[in-house]
Amino acid sequence: MGKKLGLNIGGRRFDVEVEEDFASFLEQQMRKDFSIEGNNDLKLLLQAYVRKNHELYLQEKKIEEIEKKLEF
Repeated sequence: MGKKLGLNIGGRRFDVEVEEDFASFLEQQMRKDFSIEGNNDLKLLLQAYVRKNHELYLQEKKIEEIEKKLEF
């Protein structure tokens, strides 16, 4: 069973359906990055995308560091 979340970007409404257990996490993240009730411009979307990819990059580096420690 999924849950539908929506966001307005550039004057258009976009809805996505995600798994229930992921929906609450995603909704919290979306509230941090976007205006849930209002409209969001494309610049804000790009900023959020870059920010999330930076977080992913840092996580990958930490994972690599842990893997190196475990090899010894």
